[in-house]
Amino acid sequence: MNTASFTHHTIAIQQVQQTLLGARHRGADIAALLRRAGIAPALLDSPVARVTQGQYAALAFAMRRAMRDEMWGLCSRPLPLGSFAQCCQMLVRMRTLGEAMQAGLRYYRLLIDDFVPRLRRHGEIAMLSLSPRVPYDARLAYAARAFAFLGYGLACWLAARRVPLIGVDYPDSELGPSPDAALLFQAPASYGHDYTGWRFESRWLDLPVVQNEASLREFLRHAPASLLIKYRDQTSITERIRRILRRNLTGELPTLEDVGEQLAMTPQTLRRRLREEGQGFRGIKDDLRRDAAIEYLARPELTLPEIASLLGFSEASTFHRAFKHWTGVAPGQYRQAHLREH
Repeated sequence: MNTASFTHHTIAIQQVQQTLLGARHRGADIAALLRRAGIAPALLDSPVARVTQGQYAALAFAMRRAMRDEMWGLCSRPLPLGSFAQCCQMLVRMRTLGEAMQAGLRYYRLLIDDFVPRLRRHGEIAMLSLSPRVPYDARLAYAARAFAFLGYGLACWLAARRVPLIGVDYPDSELGPSPDAALLFQAPASYGHDYTGWRFESRWLDLPVVQNEASLREFLRHAPASLLIKYRDQTSITERIRRILRRNLTGELPTLEDVGEQLAMTPQTLRRRLREEGQGFRGIKDDLRRDAAIEYLARPELTLPEIASLLGFSEASTFHRAFKHWTGVAPGQYRQAHLREH
């Protein structure tokens, strides 16, 4: 049976809930938006639920079209359709990443009233910051978070490489901690700031812009999916372990000692490196099985017993219980919502 050798990370349901804040504020049909994205409404009631990157991208696309707003109703005035494409057409003509970021932020300062996007350089450290112009509610707080994430994805795409971040900064808000910040940015997140943004070494501003009109057309065809964790650091210990485990998913997963041998590390060194990345070996295994299960449930040719087998479960009932523990819903319920739209 042909199955993918790589499993994408999934997205926390809190991200879906927060993305819908603008749609709820404007009285949009939430059930219709979820149907178009193949997301079961029951997932919104489960705090541990996850969705695929494809489902999240489909939701963002559906909201953009339904609301005629490229920021999904999160800001006080809509961002006109086509504004992102127009900005990108300007940026691919820039010489360096620094020039492109400055030009892009100037462009969006004309379109957004709720926060001021700026690029600041302090010696060896540079920072993208979004300073509020008005008091934030949950909707505007998430608008700033979304802009910061999409801006980071765009910067990495322009340079065709991941720009390593030093840290991600958020103000305290009723949104609480971002559940996927460390995963999305692969950098530590801190709170209590008077702005939203991210910090990096200023030398990266000198990277050349390598994209052009031809690559832009392909990029825009797949946005926003093309911005979701595209330029991950595949050399991190977490990602290297995840790839080793993925190759052995159908059988008994390797132990920490087995993985250490393949990476030429002692178990003690491996545990220390994982702690530095904020991860644990057991958590990586559970997250991988959960993400693979969600990915497989989107494939109608696979039966539930086949999916259980692909994940290394000897009984479908055991898989059923595990999936409900991971996501809060039964696998059949999750699949029905997705397949209704596909």
